[in-house]
Amino acid sequence: MAEFRLVVQGDDFGMCHAVNVGTMQAFREGILTQASTMAACPWFTEAADLAREFGIPLGVHQTLTCEWDFLRWRPLTDGASLVGEDGTFRRTVAEAQASITPEDSVGELTAQVAKFAAEGLTIDYLDVHMGQSATPAAYDEVSSAAGKPFIYGAVESQRFGSIETLSDRDAAEKKPWVMEYLDNLTPGVHLLVTHCAAAQPELAALHKPGSDTYRWAEEYRLSDQAIVTDPEIRKAIEERGIELTTVRAAFA
Repeated sequence: MAEFRLVVQGDDFGMCHAVNVGTMQAFREGILTQASTMAACPWFTEAADLAREFGIPLGVHQTLTCEWDFLRWRPLTDGASLVGEDGTFRRTVAEAQASITPEDSVGELTAQVAKFAAEGLTIDYLDVHMGQSATPAAYDEVSSAAGKPFIYGAVESQRFGSIETLSDRDAAEKKPWVMEYLDNLTPGVHLLVTHCAAAQPELAALHKPGSDTYRWAEEYRLSDQAIVTDPEIRKAIEERGIELTTVRAAFA
């Protein structure tokens, strides 16, 4: 077993077709090792099919928010506190935290896990969309019931030597940052979170320009895709003796 191990995760698998294609390509051609997958989203069925075809290890990207202007998704359940006036998830974590009841949260997150089972998919871990828990106790309850680790929880996070996100940086900064990141890894298992997508027109159509999350629609995803599939990044990982791994393999 290598002294330095790295999990490279792609978030939002199932959100839209461009993300699905990019995630699949990043797994097959790049350094991506697993994908956090959104069961409530419109393109989940395609993501499930790609995961089965190419053997992509999956986690449940538990989803109680929807941040986009023009791509809106609804809960799988009918909990009234989960939605805003348009019947879709609320746009921000703060809005969700202020509105969603623990009961509705547990019901919805449980239904999302069940949707994976209905597709015959193996779940390796659970995490959370937009990086923050809307109802923290609910995530722990659903994770415990599923018998899978919630990797952003206090206990599970201690298993990682570090958890970093590549995405929200200027494109020109990403490659130098990754090289420095690889140089500074300590012994143990580390998690690098990315948001990959193929260059397709739907990304630019997700959101109005100028909003707080606009850069997450296209810019951050395309530059993440470039880094994750860059042969020089893979070479740097190999030269440093870093083992690419998954949550399943690292914590089995």
